[in-house]
Amino acid sequence: MIDIHSHILPGIDDGARSLEDSLAMAELAVAEGITHILATPHHMNGKFKNYKKDILEKVAALQMELDNRNIDLTVFPGQEVRLHGEILEGVKRDEILFADEQNRYLLIEFPTMSIPQYAESLFFQIMQAGIVPVIVHPERNQEIIDNPNLLLDFVEKGALAQVTASSYTGVFGKDIAKLSSQLIEANLVHVMASDAHNTRGRAFNMKEGFAKLEKEFGKEKSTLFQQNAKNIVNGDLFTIETPSEIRKKRKFFGLFD
Repeated sequence: MIDIHSHILPGIDDGARSLEDSLAMAELAVAEGITHILATPHHMNGKFKNYKKDILEKVAALQMELDNRNIDLTVFPGQEVRLHGEILEGVKRDEILFADEQNRYLLIEFPTMSIPQYAESLFFQIMQAGIVPVIVHPERNQEIIDNPNLLLDFVEKGALAQVTASSYTGVFGKDIAKLSSQLIEANLVHVMASDAHNTRGRAFNMKEGFAKLEKEFGKEKSTLFQQNAKNIVNGDLFTIETPSEIRKKRKFFGLFD
């Protein structure tokens, strides 16, 4: 199993605080069946700045520790980039890390409460540069919570999206779990990842997430999501299932949910 979104690097954002925390996360990841993991610290989110050069060094150091302790996990370097107007300039300055060595897939985080007005035009510029944006945890963005179909426009224009296993399994509450399921059903998300920050409240939940996915949508969907994660890490192009609008269901007395 491949996890394309985690905060396993020690001491650089709100994820693992120490090397021992990172090693504990690695052991938990292996126990869940994860073999390869992207270390994706926050970048340019208003609190943390983690540049490519520093992440590469920290990933190499962590991998050495894992190998020395015979923890069978391969860590790849990446970033969770907060949407900001200078993303392409950061790419040109070689400050940005992609999810793959071909520099095709870029993990992008929207602000928690909103989608900036410039997002659509910036995504167009990003895609014109040959980069595929992967919107991380859209199910936890307030504007998408209020109107899930806002995500449809981005996906129809070529973006991908990643649902978080903990969201889908109910760690963030029933409403987020329901929305996650709706996004999966409408083909508005294409890959599941952990967004793990620790071994407690923000753990991996990948094993449980894929078990639920297979039960709710079938083995084919579970296999597809895992293949999509592999495609992203390999930098391979792939075709997504046709996305659709999420329709609110009317109750018997004529009101919306």
